Amino acid sequence: MDFGFGAEDEELRGRARAWLAEHLVGPYEEAIGLGGPGSEHEGVETRRAWERELGRGGWIGQGWAEQGYGNRPLSLTGQVVWAEEYAAARAPARVGHIGENLLAPTLIAYGSPEQKDRFLPAIARGEELWCQGYSEPGAGSDLAGLRTAAVRDRADGLLRVTGQKIWTSLAQDADWCFVLARTEAGSQRHRGLSFLLVRMDQPGKVDVRPIRQMSGTAEFNEVFLDGAVASEVVGGEGNGWAVAMGLLALERGVSTLVQQIGFAAELERVVRAYAASGAPDPVLRERLVRQWAELRTMRWNALRTLGAEGGPGAPSVAKLLWGGWHRRLGELAVAVRGAVATAGPGLWAHGAPYERGLDEEQRLFLFTRADTIYGGSDEIQRNIIAERVLGLPKEPR
Repeated sequence: MDFGFGAEDEELRGRARAWLAEHLVGPYEEAIGLGGPGSEHEGVETRRAWERELGRGGWIGQGWAEQGYGNRPLSLTGQVVWAEEYAAARAPARVGHIGENLLAPTLIAYGSPEQKDRFLPAIARGEELWCQGYSEPGAGSDLAGLRTAAVRDRADGLLRVTGQKIWTSLAQDADWCFVLARTEAGSQRHRGLSFLLVRMDQPGKVDVRPIRQMSGTAEFNEVFLDGAVASEVVGGEGNGWAVAMGLLALERGVSTLVQQIGFAAELERVVRAYAASGAPDPVLRERLVRQWAELRTMRWNALRTLGAEGGPGAPSVAKLLWGGWHRRLGELAVAVRGAVATAGPGLWAHGAPYERGLDEEQRLFLFTRADTIYGGSDEIQRNIIAERVLGLPKEPR
């Protein structure tokens, strides 16, 4: 396929670049670069206000316009252009991306007209934030093993959800959570699950507890549900697995290309550190060149996938590629620094908290250890490719 962009796309690129330059001022300029992977706790209130600014500018929900929702209509390549310019400007990391990129397309595909009318405009305005309630202790990559249950209350007919979710990004700031729960008593594995929409503001019924990581920060959370009311069921009771899998297929679309812009900036920083070291190492140089080549290949693969040539295993292939690549970059970041990377200036100075003493390369190394685990481990991705794409026998249980 043609990996280039047309004249219309380039005209949009200029408009997007100009809009970002005009609006990334004041408190938003101070938030440039904040909130990326491993730093999602940074500047949340400013980034939430920025989300509403994006909504007023018409930059949220660009792919929904033909369904009658969202803001300005953009082609797929147009959405890529906007995403690339956004990342290149180092605009604040989005706090609304889960609602825009995961829930909204799922509602468009599976939701009722009433659900679309209720939730999509609020997401497009940047007013309501979402988090994802999938993983549980003992049911992370093996999502079908979840135990969170929803039972219909005989008194008022409402579904009440009880259970625990874990590794929930943005839960402490979200207004809503889409929750996969078991609504059929005694059901097992993929059967009897439902895709529920749950308000987070339910005192005594929804409890969010941050998970402190080895980097010292807390991007992820545990969410405890104790009779929380589920306001909506998407796709009908018992059809949750189909809806959940449809959502996961959307998770690695245009956002993959955005992610790669950030990867390129990180790689450039590591290359500059290597050049400044004054001690050329042919092995490290070869590893850096390989990282650059692999990043270019990932970009082409992502564009090919968006062009509907990727096939059913494309999301799993993409996850395997970038997860391993980013973890290797973290290893390179500390290898280039040498022995000093094991401590670094100021790491333990003046009794400062651990996380305040870490520099960017050390944070990168620590955070990327999780890249091949979260969002579906490498083992799970390989199983999906083997069983669903190649038709190989299922792994014995």
